[in-house]
Amino acid sequence: MIGFAGPRVIEQTIHQSLPEGFQTAEFLMEHGFVDIVVQRQDMKETLYKILHFHK
Repeated sequence: MIGFAGPRVIEQTIHQSLPEGFQTAEFLMEHGFVDIVVQRQDMKETLYKILHFHK
């Protein structure tokens, strides 16, 4: 899950229902807010590659 407020709080604030899967990494990736979703065991290697690329 990604976000600072839970879906229920957001729904109460905007008075609208949220789409299924709202605030998940997969939902955000499908909508262009996340570039990659990585399995936990691959995080170290992926971060190394990204940081090395920007070196």
